[in-house]
Amino acid sequence: MKFPVPPAWWPALALLSPVLVPYLLVKSRRFRAGQKRAAEENRERLGEARALELPALESVEVTVVVEHRAEDDFRSAAGVSYVLASDRGRLLVDVGFGAQDGTFLENWQRLGLAMDDLAGLLITHLHLDHMGGMRAARTNQVLIPPELAPSRGLTCFAPEACSSPFFTVKRVEAPRLLPGGFATTGPLARMLFFLGYTYEQALVARLSGKGLAVITGCGHPTIEVILALVCKLCPEPVHTIAGGLHLPVTASPTTTFGIHLQRLLGTGKSWCDPIDDEDVSRTIRSIKDAGASRLLLSAHDSCNYALERFRREVDAETDVLVAGRSYKLV
Repeated sequence: MKFPVPPAWWPALALLSPVLVPYLLVKSRRFRAGQKRAAEENRERLGEARALELPALESVEVTVVVEHRAEDDFRSAAGVSYVLASDRGRLLVDVGFGAQDGTFLENWQRLGLAMDDLAGLLITHLHLDHMGGMRAARTNQVLIPPELAPSRGLTCFAPEACSSPFFTVKRVEAPRLLPGGFATTGPLARMLFFLGYTYEQALVARLSGKGLAVITGCGHPTIEVILALVCKLCPEPVHTIAGGLHLPVTASPTTTFGIHLQRLLGTGKSWCDPIDDEDVSRTIRSIKDAGASRLLLSAHDSCNYALERFRREVDAETDVLVAGRSYKLV
C-alpha cells in the first residue's frame, strides 16, 4: 500500500524534524484528548436521542450534483453535493466546492435544477469540499455561485455555527425533522488528527414499505456511531446506506505533489496509523449487522480498493455514486 507521504518527501521531512517532532507531539496530545471527548459526547447524544415520527415517503430519489466520478457530460470533483427529492419536497445536501472550481455551477445547470425549487439545504459538516470551497472554510460561510442565489429565503441546516450570504443558517443541535420528510441525526463528533474536532450530521429517510435510508457526507463519526443513533430515531430496519465512508486505504481521490491528502487530513486516526484493511472490515461488519440491502457509495473519500471490497463482501445491491445520475430509493 502506498505511503500517505511518498518517499521523495522524506529527506525534506528529516530536515524539518526539529520543528515537526514537537509539532506532532503537541498534536498527538490534543488528538488523544479530542478522541476521548468525542467518544463521551457521542455516548451522551445516543443516550439522549428519542424516536422521531418519520413520515413514510412514497418516493425518494437522489440526484448527484458533485462527486469524484461523473458522467461524460459532467465535471468531477472530490467533493459532495446531492439533491434528495421526495413526495414531500426537495432537500439539497452539501454544495461541494461551491463557486471555487465551476463544478457545482456547471453540473447544477446541466441537470436543470433550481434553488427556488428546494425546501432547504443541509450541510453535513463544515469542510471545504462540502460547504463551498477554500474561501468558504476560511471565512466559515456556506457559499454557492452567486448566479444560483435563491430569490426567496431558504434555510440552511448546519451542525456548527456558521453564516451565509445566500441562506438563513439554523444550527442543528439534536435530531430533528427536516423539510421534504427527511430527518437529521443531529451533530455527531469525531476528532481528526490534522483537521481537529469535527461535527457531522447524517440524514435519515423512511422509505415506504422498505425501511430506512441513511445518507452521509463523509461518515467521519464512523458508520457504527451513525447507525447506532439512527436506531434510536426509528425502529425500522436499515434498507439503504448512501454517501461517504472515508476509507482511503490505498490511495486518496485527491493528491497534491504526490501527497495523499485524505489519508492524512480526513482520518480519525493518528498520522502514524493510517486507515487500513481492518477499518474496512469493521465498517463492512457494521453494514452487514444493520442488514442494509442497498449501498450507494461515494468515491470522493474512499479508494477503489475499499469500494471493491464492499462490492465483493456485502450482500447488497451496490453502486458507486456518479455525478449527473439519479438513483431511485423507492
